[in-house]
Amino acid sequence: MFLVLGALLYDVIAVRAGQRAGAWRTRLVEEATTRPVDDPWLLATGAVAVVLGLWLLVLAVTPGLRRLLPLRAPTDSFELGAWLDRKSAALVLRDAAMRVPGIRRARVRVGRHRVIARAEVGFRDRVTVRDDLSQALQKECRQLALAHTPRVTIRLRHHTR
Repeated sequence: MFLVLGALLYDVIAVRAGQRAGAWRTRLVEEATTRPVDDPWLLATGAVAVVLGLWLLVLAVTPGLRRLLPLRAPTDSFELGAWLDRKSAALVLRDAAMRVPGIRRARVRVGRHRVIARAEVGFRDRVTVRDDLSQALQKECRQLALAHTPRVTIRLRHHTR
């Protein structure tokens, strides 16, 4: 099937580049236009095209594995694949943020490429808290053993009464 689609794509690109359409494609179009609408081959081809189109639409709207983060595979394993849910990773990182002295409240969002930590500083110097929080989150990201280390963004606020 991929071979047929590749040949069709090649022919369409060749026509767009100024060359003549392939003889097989011209013959196929002539067959489709000269047959009656109720021809069984034409109906079967149309049904297959509709089913493939619906299948592609279903694949386009399903989320896939976007909510999962791939984990680093051990060096001695060949086909081992493991994932971590992004919400679970956010909980682990939030707990690490809450262990930093001076943090009163923390929220962490984990994307596929970035971790955004929002924290409220209750006491201590803001710069010191930012450094400690950055180190804690970086360390925890390394311990999660993610395949791609995410970029950590920290946003701090001072607690106001």
